[in-house]
Amino acid sequence: MKGILFTEFLEMVDQKFSPELTERIIDQVDVPSGCAYTTIGTYDHTELVQLVVQLSKETDTPVTDLVRAYGFYLFERFVRTYPRFFSGIKDAFTFLEGVESIVHAEVRKLYTDSKPPMITATRQGDDKLEVIYESQRCLGDAAHGLILGCVDYFGEKMSVERQDIDDSGSSVRFLLTRAS
Repeated sequence: MKGILFTEFLEMVDQKFSPELTERIIDQVDVPSGCAYTTIGTYDHTELVQLVVQLSKETDTPVTDLVRAYGFYLFERFVRTYPRFFSGIKDAFTFLEGVESIVHAEVRKLYTDSKPPMITATRQGDDKLEVIYESQRCLGDAAHGLILGCVDYFGEKMSVERQDIDDSGSSVRFLLTRAS
């Protein structure tokens, strides 16, 4: 997993909680990297899981809520960091339909060792979009937060229904329905 996902997580903890809490969770996890992340480095996703679990213990917040909040935060960061992916895009459906073919294709070109999740977006009429998330990293909650962040960014009113396809969170179906 690319280091930017780790550095952004720690930045979120700094901003949403405190730098002191960030240091505390770093001190309390025992991971191979020692939590010395660089944005272009590659790290095992289980290190992020350990950081989230420790944050959950420190804040008495469910892991799923923290991971979803991280996904929402991450979308905002992607908008600021990679504005070219949003240029000319007018709505959430259009953006989500291009995640795999545009965003993830670019990630794979830049970082040949990266393995972003598979995102399949399929229109089911003018007002419905099905999004399937698949990844061995089991971060369906992060995908949920990213989708909510996308909807918020584009200022659309819509419902987001979630259906876990498996119990691990490695395959999740989202149905987005625009409000009439």
